[in-house]
Amino acid sequence: MVATKDELQHFLKHHFGYATFKPGQLAVIQQLLTPKDTVAIMPTGNGKSLCYQFMGAYLKKKVLIISPLLSLMQDQVEQLRLLGFKRSIALTSALTYWERSFVINHLEEYDFIFASPEILATPQIKATIQQMEWGLLVIDEAHCISQWGPDFRPDYLQLGGLRSELQNPLTLALTATATPKVQRDIIAQLHLQGDDPVIRRPVNRKNIYLSVVGTSSQEEKKQELFALVKRLQGPGLIYFSSKKLADQMQVQLQKETNLRVATYHADLSKEDRFIIQQQFLHNKLDVICATSAFGMGINKGNIRFVIHFHMPGDMESYVQEIGRAGRDGQPSIAILLYSQGDEMIQQQLTAATVPTNNEIHFVYSLNERTSFTGIDDKFKVIKAFIERGFSEEATTRFFTTRFQDKEKALQVMTTYAQGTTCLRRFIDTYFAEKDAHQHDEICCNYDVTQLPLARLGLLRTKSVTPSYTIQSYNAILDKLFLNL
Repeated sequence: MVATKDELQHFLKHHFGYATFKPGQLAVIQQLLTPKDTVAIMPTGNGKSLCYQFMGAYLKKKVLIISPLLSLMQDQVEQLRLLGFKRSIALTSALTYWERSFVINHLEEYDFIFASPEILATPQIKATIQQMEWGLLVIDEAHCISQWGPDFRPDYLQLGGLRSELQNPLTLALTATATPKVQRDIIAQLHLQGDDPVIRRPVNRKNIYLSVVGTSSQEEKKQELFALVKRLQGPGLIYFSSKKLADQMQVQLQKETNLRVATYHADLSKEDRFIIQQQFLHNKLDVICATSAFGMGINKGNIRFVIHFHMPGDMESYVQEIGRAGRDGQPSIAILLYSQGDEMIQQQLTAATVPTNNEIHFVYSLNERTSFTGIDDKFKVIKAFIERGFSEEATTRFFTTRFQDKEKALQVMTTYAQGTTCLRRFIDTYFAEKDAHQHDEICCNYDVTQLPLARLGLLRTKSVTPSYTIQSYNAILDKLFLNL
């Protein structure tokens, strides 16, 4: 007998403390309980993780969650343990040799097991999980499985085969953004069964005002950034494509304001990144200058603004990143600062990450025993294709298409930045949303020059300009000696 809505809500309240489901959560859970494989496309901050947490607790069966990000896995494990699900573990490189050996030998004792595709490919772990019975297989960030998606990862190609080796357990594929093409690819790659497994929530977050601010030069863009941060109610995130520039802007913002500003990117130690995350989550920092390394798994409800100093390479990344604003449902703003020629940064990044035909040929011509230690990421990606049995011709064809797709994605993002139509409708059209948004004055700024910060309640009420009292040398000495 299928559980009623009231029964499921009672279970939610009793085990998770929420009175009601967020939009889309109940539909996903009910479809899984029929049982039916499900692709859930739900916007950032919509509580995707609760869907598999609920299923594991309700069915009292083991859940295997495959995720691409170490920080995301660790965050989810801590969240589950706080909820009382103590038998949760993340199989990651953060475990010591002895910790990892213990976990593998006692894997049957855990209820929620998080792992990356790379870890699951190791023979010992693969053999262990094949012997276990799974209530649910979860593919988090499922767009990574699609060669058409912007975050494609070769390691995700093995997941369809892994699912078969696990006897095709009930499967939930989760993502915040996926075009119809990517949806079809996810279903095909994972060999999902049943008609129309997709449950989709609109990507449109109406409480986030969308804005593009044009500037004539990089220097003007910097001045615009400083002016915006001084006016906007925080806390806020500022995204950069350059770690060096993120560092420089953090120092400059610290000088020009009395705000608490920190930098976050991959060059920081794990300890420093963790400390900055915690300080931001607990309102000890006002602004983070970050690269795309920041955000995944960071569940902070009151972020009021997200500014992109550099244009992302694709619409999926942009929607993911601006989706970190306004998770509490309150008015927030997403601002893209754009100067003519910003596309060149993303073109350079593509050239640095997508292998050329010559590079592919070179790696294929190497001896199989050649060590890849210290060789750049492009070579490691090619090696991953070789290890999965791809011919040189197939790999060359794949990355030629990949390069063309990235160029098309960048052109879409450039059109958005230069556009003269409603920004929200542009996003809806890109993701093939059924109900295209009708433009209004608190939607976006495509047809106005002034941002309605006061109307949105996003205008900072207190000055953030540092106040310095200039005293003479004698006055300082007098004060010191009087206090002796």
